[in-house]
Amino acid sequence: MVTAIVLVTCEVDQTPETAQALADLDGVSEVYSVAGDWDLVTVVRVGDHDDLAATVTEHIRKVKGVETTRTLIAFRTYSRHDLDQMFSVGFEAGQPD
Repeated sequence: MVTAIVLVTCEVDQTPETAQALADLDGVSEVYSVAGDWDLVTVVRVGDHDDLAATVTEHIRKVKGVETTRTLIAFRTYSRHDLDQMFSVGFEAGQPD
């Protein structure tokens, strides 16, 4: 599984429509409207790098309203959920400490 973050700038006044169109694409798991230099943050999860290339260049870049993109490929995932699972090995819910 390949995960990438695609930062998107949109045409003026097209952010909601662009976000919905991106969210409807295969491989796009989440789209966030954000403040700052970018209008949207799109999370893409696909099978391999060829799928990522196709998703970004053949689909995301062609969505009406998308002006520019920048793609960040994730190497490793760190999240509270992952850390909680790692440190809870051997302990079950309801066991006394």
